[in-house]
Amino acid sequence: MATITIRVSDDEKVFLKYMADFLGLSLSEVLKQYTFEDLEDIYDAKVGDEALKEYRETGQNALDIEDVMKQWDVK
Repeated sequence: MATITIRVSDDEKVFLKYMADFLGLSLSEVLKQYTFEDLEDIYDAKVGDEALKEYRETGQNALDIEDVMKQWDVK
């Protein structure tokens, strides 16, 4: 497993340790879990923004939700 070192201020370390204790997780787990969750959210938002931009630029027609549900046999 790889190791990554980050530098934080003393106050930031105190806060991170407090949050780890508060959440019942190790400091590594807190940083890893919440960093990945935030990055995944940022990625999803960026992909969505780019898809919306492409949709608007190409003038594609939006699909009706009922048609999509029928296409995928969703009830």
